[in-house]
Amino acid sequence: MNPEAKVPAFPEAAAVAESGPAHSVDRILAVAYELFSTRGVRDVGVNELIERSGVAKATFYRHFPSKDSLVFAFLEQRDKQWTMDGILSEARRRGSTPQEQLLAIFDVFGDWFRREDFEACSFVRVMLEMGPAHPLGKASIDYLAKIRGHVQAVAEEAGLVRPEEFARSLLILMKGSVIQAVEGDTLAADRARQMAVWLIGHHSG
Repeated sequence: MNPEAKVPAFPEAAAVAESGPAHSVDRILAVAYELFSTRGVRDVGVNELIERSGVAKATFYRHFPSKDSLVFAFLEQRDKQWTMDGILSEARRRGSTPQEQLLAIFDVFGDWFRREDFEACSFVRVMLEMGPAHPLGKASIDYLAKIRGHVQAVAEEAGLVRPEEFARSLLILMKGSVIQAVEGDTLAADRARQMAVWLIGHHSG
């Protein structure tokens, strides 16, 4: 991945807004993606979303009856744009073997952490903001579990023993490195990668 490429890749709100009123859903989602991914859920109000999207209030509520319904749509888009396209697919591309692909996750993270617009993990943010019992918190947990499932699948391809346990451990390194990067450690991904090498060895037959 080109370090200058945005992760996650999502059309800027201004660019989408130029497409006209027929694409009001796209405009709302683009603005929601930008605001929710950088500021979280609670800090962003419906009035700001409407104003930034340039749509009428009635139009907004016709597409999204509640703010929560928009957050659900954002989480779904985040999974596609960030998890699948930005992280996992790029890691697959960088590694020539399943083991290399697992380690490449942290190479992709390293590029992401060093970006000025690094915005951390929205699933963790929303889960902590809303709590694990809230529907949005539960959805975030489900998306994190989905990431773990992808990691487990690659671990199985690599022939690692106890792949489910491995995936849970690697996710600790992934989430921990994100938090470390939020604290300002731009080498967090490199440190996590070193531990991932040991973890792969520990689970090798």
